[in-house]
Amino acid sequence: MLDFRIYLITDRKVATKPLPEAVRLALEGGVRCVQLREKDLPIRELLALAQELRSITREFGAKLFINDRVDIAVAVDADGVHLGHQSIPANAARKVVGTSMLIGVSTHNLEEAKAAVAGGADFITFGPIFETPSKVKYGAPVGLNDIKQLIVDVAVPIFAIGGINGGNIQQVVMSGVAGVAMISAILAAPDIKTAASKFAQAEKIIEKFRCSDCAPR
Repeated sequence: MLDFRIYLITDRKVATKPLPEAVRLALEGGVRCVQLREKDLPIRELLALAQELRSITREFGAKLFINDRVDIAVAVDADGVHLGHQSIPANAARKVVGTSMLIGVSTHNLEEAKAAVAGGADFITFGPIFETPSKVKYGAPVGLNDIKQLIVDVAVPIFAIGGINGGNIQQVVMSGVAGVAMISAILAAPDIKTAASKFAQAEKIIEKFRCSDCAPR
C-alpha cells in the first residue's frame, strides 16, 4: 500500500535551489516521496546524488525512488524504482529487487498502462494530463477522461502527471486518482517549501473526495 499522494520527481535544471537543498525544502513542506530522475548524469555522479537524497529522505521518513537504474536503487537501499515504458520491464526488475521494493511505471496511453499493470507494476503514472514542456515528446495531453476510464480498468494506484498546478489540481484529484506527480510546480517555485506545503494539502483533498464511485484502488 502506498502512503504518499504527492510524488515529487526531480529535475535539477528547473529547480530554484541546488537539488539536495530543493528536496530538503520540499520535504520540510510536507512532501513524503521523491523520485530521483536525472537521466543525463554520469553514473558515479548519479550514485553520489542518490546516496545524498537517501540520507535526506530518511531524515523525514520519506520514500525515495530511483528512475530506471535498478542497480543504483539497490545500492542505496531505495524504497523503489520507477521505470519508463521503454525501460527494463517491471517483471524483469522484480527478479532483481524481489518484494523489498515498490515498482512504478510511466505510461502515456491506455495500452501502456494495462501492459505495465500486467507486468507487475505496483503503481503507474499516467499522462500528460495537461500541456507541459517535460512531456511534449509523448504527444498531446490525454486529459482526464482517459484516466477516469483507466481507474475502472486497472487495479493499481494511478498518479496523474503533466502540467498539474494550483489551478487544476482539485479537478485532477476529484477524478479519483491515487495521487499526483509533480516537478516544476514545486521545484521551480521561488519558495519551494511554501509551494510544497500548498500541494501537500492535496493529500487531504484526495481523502476528502474519495467515495465509492471514484476511490482509487
